[in-house]
Amino acid sequence: MFEIFGKTQIDFVGKRYFFFTLSTLLVALGLFSLVQISRGKANLGIDFAGGAAIQLKFNQPIHIDAARKVLDDSGLKNAELQQVVQDNRLLIRIKKQDIVQQNVRERIQEAFSKSFPDNQFVVESSTEIGPTVGQKLQKDALVAVLISMFCIIVYIAFRFEFRFGIAATVATFHDVFAVLGIFFVLNKEINLLLVTALLTLAGYSLTDTVVVFDRIRENLKSRRKESLEQVINDSINQVLSRTFNTSVTVFLAVLAIYFFGGEVIHDFALAMILGVIIGTYSSWFVASPLLLLWRKSVSVLKRA
Repeated sequence: MFEIFGKTQIDFVGKRYFFFTLSTLLVALGLFSLVQISRGKANLGIDFAGGAAIQLKFNQPIHIDAARKVLDDSGLKNAELQQVVQDNRLLIRIKKQDIVQQNVRERIQEAFSKSFPDNQFVVESSTEIGPTVGQKLQKDALVAVLISMFCIIVYIAFRFEFRFGIAATVATFHDVFAVLGIFFVLNKEINLLLVTALLTLAGYSLTDTVVVFDRIRENLKSRRKESLEQVINDSINQVLSRTFNTSVTVFLAVLAIYFFGGEVIHDFALAMILGVIIGTYSSWFVASPLLLLWRKSVSVLKRA
């Protein structure tokens, strides 16, 4: 592969305490965000908070500002609109707390029929999610993340060693919580699409970490007399260009999706952009140095 950095001698392990501190803050932010989400104190989407989603298809193009004014006049001022210009489609999402009356679908149909009598439309889909269903989806999403983390431990433990599995899982949890915390701070909507992004970046982070771990394992077999610190540093430096090239390739792809993919997957792409950056960082500065921390912890326990 194209060697961007050439032969490097970066002391990744020597900087571990600084990056462990930074990562601890990111994870703490993520845990705080998770608590706030469970309490309903975040910007929850209709998947988790409950609400209604209605998709309309018009015969003629409709301007999104005009559609928003129609909904504002009908008492649905906080409705979220997503437009597919090419197909004259309009997706309307309304959270449960913003629905002041029942029969939301009928109200929307009536409002648009009166405001645009010459632009006929049909309701292509209409979905309503109650708060109880939303709470169940929250629990199911959390279970999905926990199961994926458990599977990571099992896979890495089988592929390498148990200590590698623990380090990879901690790094993956770190990536997931970091992105979740940033989304919470940015007041981005927390929905199932974000959960999909988190599970996707967990897989990406694992793949990136395995590349580094594979080189560490190879070097541990052939360089038994050298210190673990030196082996880890050399291993990361040896695959630095490879992991960087992979990260840049994925980053450019999701960056294109972010700018040109449309509003529907805008937040998904943003989560992936953050995940690629944080996942690459954690492979170098979190997962690998954790192996050293694990060895020291085991040595302390044996002496005790």
